[in-house]
Amino acid sequence: MKYHNPVLLKESVDGLNIKPNGIYVDVTFGGGGHSKEILSRLNERGKLFAFDQDEDAQQNSIKDDRFTLIPQNFRFIKRYLRFYGIKKVDGILADLGVSSHQFDEAQRGFSTRFDADLDMRMNQGDGISAFEVVNNYEEEKLSNVLFQYGELRNAKAIAKKIIEARSEKKIKTSFELKEVLSEFVPKKVEHKIFAQIFQGIRIEVNQEIEVLKEFLMQVPELLNENGRLSVISYHSLEDRLVKRFIRNGIFEGEPEKDFFGNVKVPLKKVGKMMVPTKAEIKENNRARSAKLRIATLF
Repeated sequence: MKYHNPVLLKESVDGLNIKPNGIYVDVTFGGGGHSKEILSRLNERGKLFAFDQDEDAQQNSIKDDRFTLIPQNFRFIKRYLRFYGIKKVDGILADLGVSSHQFDEAQRGFSTRFDADLDMRMNQGDGISAFEVVNNYEEEKLSNVLFQYGELRNAKAIAKKIIEARSEKKIKTSFELKEVLSEFVPKKVEHKIFAQIFQGIRIEVNQEIEVLKEFLMQVPELLNENGRLSVISYHSLEDRLVKRFIRNGIFEGEPEKDFFGNVKVPLKKVGKMMVPTKAEIKENNRARSAKLRIATLF
């Protein structure tokens, strides 16, 4: 299967500060690009575990005695690593969001470019689909999804229009949804607005924000001392969560202080946030919004 070159490949793997005999986890296996780079830096005693719930990605599994692919959502990282007898690891890498392959596979329904059934599930055997969100959610809930996850100021009006349209007939495909909402989308910003609408629905379908929070909360317990976390995010919702967790160890509010006013957080950021080069963006347009943050357990 065709997968684009992974974004920020060298930088994200360098950020793990690989020990040749260490144990590492790639929680977003995809086409296997990051995993292959990690394996290239391990000796015969090193180990790499990878997660991916997408059946397409699972077909890319690497034949290597040091490698184990776990066909599960990475929100269950601690549970499944324990199944393999692993309690601590030396580094964890996450390349968040939807893969270029998933966007390019028309029938998956992720892209605004293709007419396809409203699906958008990363795990096609699990959970609700985009069809159910669009056709079954109550107006207030749908509006909240579009406002919070699509970051759309006119989310209420969009939700109301969807409710009106689906009362006459079910909205079954991506192009049908675009047609229903065409009045809200000026031609000059068509791509941007539809991308936000689809993003909001997709995040809800795959519980991406909840998954990311659950994953991050498990990281400090899994990392060895001086172990590394390397995370690539693609939109502000993800990046804010990653940034806040690294800085405060929580997602909302302020961390508790001890008697002396010191803040105790498990992770410490390593270096500055990184973005792709112009050359990388030219080669892979998906890279344009990528941000890499690295942290260590201390």
